[in-house]
Amino acid sequence: MSATPAPRQLFVTTALPYANGNFHIGHIMEYIQADIWVRFQRMQGHQVHFVGADDAHGAPIMIAAEKAGKTPQQFVGEISAGRKPYLDGFHVAFDNWSSTDSPENHELAQQIYRDLKAAGLITTRTIEQFFDPEKSMFLPDRFIKGECPKCGAKDQYGDSCEVCGAVYAPTELKNPYSALSGATPVRKTSEHFFFQLSDPRCVAFLQQWTQDGKLQPEVANKIREWFTKDEDGQGQGLSDWDISRDAPYFGIEIPDAPGKFFYVWLDAPVGYLASLKNYFGRIGKDYEAFMADPQVEQYHFIGKDITYFHTLFWPAMLHFSGRKTPTNVFVHGFITVSGEKMSKSRGTGIDPLKYLALGMNPEWLRYYIAAKLNSRVEDVDFNPEDFVARVNSDLVGKYINIASRAAGFIAKRFGGQLGEISADGDALLEHLRQAFPAIAELYAEREYGKALRETMLLADRVNEYVDQNKPWELAKQAGMDTRLHDVCSTCIEAFRLLSILLKPVLPALAAQVEAFLKVGPLAFADGEQALGKGHAIGAYQHLMQRVDAKLLDALFEPPAAAEPEQAPPGGEELAETISIDDFAKVDLRIAQIVNCEPVEGSTKLLRLTLDMGEGRTRNVFSGIASAYQPADLVGKLTVMVANLAPRKMKFGVSEGMVLAASHGDEKANPGLYVLEPWPGAQPGMRVR
Repeated sequence: MSATPAPRQLFVTTALPYANGNFHIGHIMEYIQADIWVRFQRMQGHQVHFVGADDAHGAPIMIAAEKAGKTPQQFVGEISAGRKPYLDGFHVAFDNWSSTDSPENHELAQQIYRDLKAAGLITTRTIEQFFDPEKSMFLPDRFIKGECPKCGAKDQYGDSCEVCGAVYAPTELKNPYSALSGATPVRKTSEHFFFQLSDPRCVAFLQQWTQDGKLQPEVANKIREWFTKDEDGQGQGLSDWDISRDAPYFGIEIPDAPGKFFYVWLDAPVGYLASLKNYFGRIGKDYEAFMADPQVEQYHFIGKDITYFHTLFWPAMLHFSGRKTPTNVFVHGFITVSGEKMSKSRGTGIDPLKYLALGMNPEWLRYYIAAKLNSRVEDVDFNPEDFVARVNSDLVGKYINIASRAAGFIAKRFGGQLGEISADGDALLEHLRQAFPAIAELYAEREYGKALRETMLLADRVNEYVDQNKPWELAKQAGMDTRLHDVCSTCIEAFRLLSILLKPVLPALAAQVEAFLKVGPLAFADGEQALGKGHAIGAYQHLMQRVDAKLLDALFEPPAAAEPEQAPPGGEELAETISIDDFAKVDLRIAQIVNCEPVEGSTKLLRLTLDMGEGRTRNVFSGIASAYQPADLVGKLTVMVANLAPRKMKFGVSEGMVLAASHGDEKANPGLYVLEPWPGAQPGMRVR
């Protein structure tokens, strides 16, 4: 007989939420996914340390705290204090919740930096940045706005354009201004510290670490692109990573560099280790010995938007500072509602606390999310109608129904004790037991949707057995007590086996089942043996209510409907106040549409030929094809932006912009209306 393998030692984390706001449903989805995996591993007998923390540093938090009239520590502390109702509410059981501003994180981040420096992978160089002269601080990319250097779109952030998708350096913006003060930023140079990710040692290590089969295939394929450059040297490749920021900054000071702080993405992942160290300090466990143990496995659950940091920077930081690298990084997609991105204003957002406040069972959501999750990087869609149907059918109609149809007879007719199980009952229970290894493997591989589908197929088999034997009819027939006892005992044993399989997803319900069955905490190994004849069970109380569809209506009721307030004009808030000088920079002119035609290869664009009285015509592409037939526009007067920088498109060069009005929520309020001046206006006249 082979020896029982030693329990695995697992260290598991989720991505650290930024401490500038409450949890949203995306956080809850990630925590549920990780919590299910942790609970499953524990049910297998493994030891798991499951920790999280708030990502507490960075300029955005410093600025938000200043606006709120608080210190950054106070601001972050209040956010952190609000985490518990979410985690407890959805039965997410972290062993520890810490902060990246903890003493442990300061110590570990600084030591990792020293180790990287000793490895020759830290360098400095002087860079030019935008500086806010009123706030006396260098501006983070997202706090600089201006005109896109590619398409000329206004009010774009300092790292990318939301109109044309261009990516650029903040110093490339035209007419930049500080989003904090409105001041025109000035260029200043500063010495910055860099982690040399482009070093051949890092490149070689990361190519091996990311392509050795541990990561999800789509993740590994995406990472492969980041190493690639074409024949002209274009493409991403690995670049050195700027890891420093200048004071004032809320963060961890760089050793021996006064006024310099670690960029938040250096110390944030170190927060995983710091939270574990903080936890071990509280329970008296040796952190250094644990992390030095080659048998320890380290896993991170993260969203797809932060893959770059966790699969390049993080393992390289750990490896070249002499530390253990992650065993794996599990990447998941986002959560959508009925196929769309969530929007509170449209009533398509899910507020986790509102869900709980409405009295909705948190395990309905745990089950539904789990039923949609797999090991790939795919988005999870929450469909209200499907939610109601799946929870009511699977959990209540198939699973809970088994216990409710058998428990009453056991209590009333047989003193609450289980009886003998005959051959057909044993065959059913053995069928369920035979499925345990395959379902356990699906949980281990994070194929929760498949695991639950297989479990519900087993529930179908049990319900077929119930329908074939009809205990409610056996109870009416003389001399059938033995068979009734047999059938109902089989049902209770089957219900216990199904409860074991569902426990990682439904921990609170499993605890109720354990109390009802008078058994200890259920583990996967408990599936091997039956409770047996004579085992006494408790009085059955209904374990789960059906979902009322009206609750979903209340959940998705837009905030404006619950607390009426004036809707913004045209469906969107007014832009920031500007001066008359700002307006004067935009040259609006009357133009006549002398020709209009569809654009081959585009369903949205029309090609307009405009006469603005210049002695020549201009070519303008406009996304109005959904609203107008080309012939309807020829000869009309309209208003155009005459001094917009020409924009090169794949269809040609666009030399201006035609003005049109539309509602902010185009799906709910479709319609597009090209501006047309009153009679008497002439091409070339300026709109003032």
